[in-house]
Amino acid sequence: MHMSVDAVAMAKVLDAARLERREIPPLTRSLLPELALPLAYSVQAEGIRMRLARGERVVGLKMGLTSEAKRKQMNLESPVYGVLTDVMQVPARGVIRVGAGIHPKIEPEIAFRIARPLRGTITREEALDACGSVFAAMEVLDSRYIDFKYFSLPDVVADNSSSSLFVLGALERPPRELDVARLDMHMSVNGQVVQSARSDAISGDPVLSVVQLCALLAERGEGLPAGSIVLSGAATVAHMLKPGDHVRLTVEGLGDVEVSATE
Repeated sequence: MHMSVDAVAMAKVLDAARLERREIPPLTRSLLPELALPLAYSVQAEGIRMRLARGERVVGLKMGLTSEAKRKQMNLESPVYGVLTDVMQVPARGVIRVGAGIHPKIEPEIAFRIARPLRGTITREEALDACGSVFAAMEVLDSRYIDFKYFSLPDVVADNSSSSLFVLGALERPPRELDVARLDMHMSVNGQVVQSARSDAISGDPVLSVVQLCALLAERGEGLPAGSIVLSGAATVAHMLKPGDHVRLTVEGLGDVEVSATE
């Protein structure tokens, strides 16, 4: 098949799996063993087009596999990005329905709101200048692949880098008011701390995730629009969500963000 047809066909398979909350084999094991990253990003883009056609709106992007712990957990080797839409956002202190997903996991993050467009090769200072605010965040991942493991980097990218939901803290601060790379982060579940890290576990510095994101987007001739939310990546491995869980992330200087999980 022609590349664009391949992308659409694979995007339809992943889209149906997400809507039907059904696990499927990785694409490289079922449809296209030679799936490479450029085509995988085309599959991701086609999947987002399907969501936009149903009325969703792009609000930002997420970086994935930015921490060494996360890459080891997933046995993958380099950062990737995915797209965030408005329906993925859960209000602070909101509720996540575990049964609405397949096998959701939650992880602690640092998020930025981009005040002006960024494109191409940029420096850390340019990225920092363009970030209007920074806040605590959590992302809920939910792969469509069987058992959420043993898949390739192109498989991850095609599946929108396992994006599912995200929640943002209410406190936003100018990033230059903080040492963004040295913030203590603690995520607790039902009152017990399950993950702790410092923010430099994210790309060595969460601002560098923005730099890396712009480089990845440039490979596809794209940039980062003003107003975008950027999730900089997980500081730790992800925690499997269960009904009844109450999850709270506390980030030094950025306060708390929390959600609850139900059936």
